[in-house]
Amino acid sequence: MNKAWMVVGLLGIAQSGIAGTATSNMGVTATVVASCTISAGTLAFPNYDTVVGAQVDGAGVLSVACSKGATTSITLGQGANANTGSTDTLPLRRMKKVASTELLTYTLYQDATRLVIWGNTSLTGVVYTPASSAATNVNVYGRITAGQDQPTGSYSDTVLATISF
Repeated sequence: MNKAWMVVGLLGIAQSGIAGTATSNMGVTATVVASCTISAGTLAFPNYDTVVGAQVDGAGVLSVACSKGATTSITLGQGANANTGSTDTLPLRRMKKVASTELLTYTLYQDATRLVIWGNTSLTGVVYTPASSAATNVNVYGRITAGQDQPTGSYSDTVLATISF
């Protein structure tokens, strides 16, 4: 017998063994969860001149990445040297001179005009709704209060930046 006819014959036997078919739809699902990261840079004010006594403005950035469409709130804590009477709603922030008890008052703002104080509550924080999951810079604006008569030296504070989602 010819080998080609033998293969065709075997295929015919194999095909005739199929009696029918059945189908079913398989569901496929996934959930995209809200997720965020935040990285705070440094807000380094220019030099403050106590003789002139004028306010000094500075700015810094927070690098934020969140799931696209997540509704978030970015808040800034009162700082490590908050003044008496400071609250999460109205923080009274101060920088402390290195190895000293001297303090320099400053304020953090949500806007470049420095009218909206950045607090540590959902109502005084910044609402952030990302258009993509890519990291974005969020500006933080600061101002050292005018008229402070403090000794020369380096002053610093640490403010906790939080993103809630």
